[in-house]
Amino acid sequence: MSLKLQIDNYCFSYSLDGDPSYPPILFLHGFMGDRFEFKQAIAILSKQFYCVAIDLLGHGQTEVIDQVADHDHYYTIQSTANFVVKFLDLLCVERCFLVGYSMGGRLALYLALHFPQYFSRVILESASAGLKTKVERSDRRSKDRQLATKLETGDFRLFLENWYQQSIFANMRSHPNFAQMLEQRLNNSPSQLAKSLRNFSIGIQPSLWEKLSENEIPLLLIAGELDPKFVQINRQMAEICKFSKLEIITGCSHNIHFENPNLFAEKIKAFFKPV
Repeated sequence: MSLKLQIDNYCFSYSLDGDPSYPPILFLHGFMGDRFEFKQAIAILSKQFYCVAIDLLGHGQTEVIDQVADHDHYYTIQSTANFVVKFLDLLCVERCFLVGYSMGGRLALYLALHFPQYFSRVILESASAGLKTKVERSDRRSKDRQLATKLETGDFRLFLENWYQQSIFANMRSHPNFAQMLEQRLNNSPSQLAKSLRNFSIGIQPSLWEKLSENEIPLLLIAGELDPKFVQINRQMAEICKFSKLEIITGCSHNIHFENPNLFAEKIKAFFKPV
């Protein structure tokens, strides 16, 4: 069920699947995704969980209502996290499970560290704690600004095709549903994605490495064995982060929930099962 909810000047587009009496899970998608990102896994999980999936700002149909004022600050991780918490309050969700993928995983980690009272357990898929140094963040801001300009001025389909040529997505390109996934991505607005790149960039986000040791929420870190960059990042996170567990998924690269949704759903059920 697809719905809309306005919070101040921020209008969330979201979907609800499963019985409201079931334990709730909030799903946060990755860059260029939307609330349908986890639909295959949610089809399985909604038999046991109340699945809430949202379009993050710059993606899908979530939008800022006031288009006249300078609203770039709405796209930052800090502002987005505040609105997600308000969203949960309006849905009367006092505490839930949380799943975040890639960009959504960074947001999920930020939420877990800054609003821990809302989340009982958290799964981060192919996510990181940010960039550690000012030089790394500066370089990434520059690259993301260039990508944002390409989104605004170039061919969106070509941008998508080039994006998925990255080595971290190597296993996805041979997936039988890859073409269908690309078509879903084309439903996004290139100009809105560009705003997200400029303001939600990992180059702008604060490093969370220093706060990882403060975490007290049970945390499952998932990375695909064919994505060595994020395997290494998540091993480093697991060494620092209390109450964390790392699982390397065989035969998968960056987007595990797309490449093997059945296994992904099983990992979620196993980690979120009642204690």
